[in-house]
Amino acid sequence: MEPQDTVAKPRPRGIYLLPNLFTSGGLFAGFYAIIAATQGQFSEACVAVFIAAILDGLDGRIARMTGTQSDFGVQYDSLADLVSFGMAPALVMYHWALSQLQFDGPMAGKIGWAAAFLYAACAALRLARFNTQVGVVDKRWFIGLASPAAAAVMMSFIWTLDSRMNLSGGQVRWVALAVTVVAGLLMVSRIRYFSFKSLPFGGRVPFVTVLLALGLLVLLAIDTARVLLAGFTLYLLSGPSIWLFGKLRRGRVAG
Repeated sequence: MEPQDTVAKPRPRGIYLLPNLFTSGGLFAGFYAIIAATQGQFSEACVAVFIAAILDGLDGRIARMTGTQSDFGVQYDSLADLVSFGMAPALVMYHWALSQLQFDGPMAGKIGWAAAFLYAACAALRLARFNTQVGVVDKRWFIGLASPAAAAVMMSFIWTLDSRMNLSGGQVRWVALAVTVVAGLLMVSRIRYFSFKSLPFGGRVPFVTVLLALGLLVLLAIDTARVLLAGFTLYLLSGPSIWLFGKLRRGRVAG
């Protein structure tokens, strides 16, 4: 009896909905954050952006696990990221603090909305540059601050000051302006940031790593907002610190 040719059965077309549903969930969370900010619910808006970040991390992983990567999914994910990590953080920050700059004069008010636009535009440029550099740059590093990390800095800043320290956006409007501009410009900078893609999440790790992970979970349970602010602020500063250290080291070697 001759062996019959085995033909692989095509995957059901519906499976391609799975990663895109996660992307749609992230898009919905970003959209909800904008709506919540217009109604003064800033803590809820910040939580929504963090939920969008979690879903953004899951959609690509699920697509790879199920073998359902597609050009459509890549483009859809990028557009959803622009809303969740570009428009949403910019508008949440504007409604919380930057809009209050108008009380310092007409020019200050214009600076406020211009800073919000600058952040959103930098996020768009960051995402466009990332899409054109896939497969070209070292996967261990991001060129410029990743848009989800920039959004995390913005949202953890608002969440901590608004709900934990009971400070209104108007009280810290100039600090909020600085945070917005710095986060936006770092996204389009050439400064390298560690991507964490080389960490062995699915492999063996030292026992102390497990203890550190448990300790982080405990801290997040105690005070989520402050821990997120501290962690993402350190990450934001890590890029310029590594760049400055490298420049100083090269200067000493040359000298």
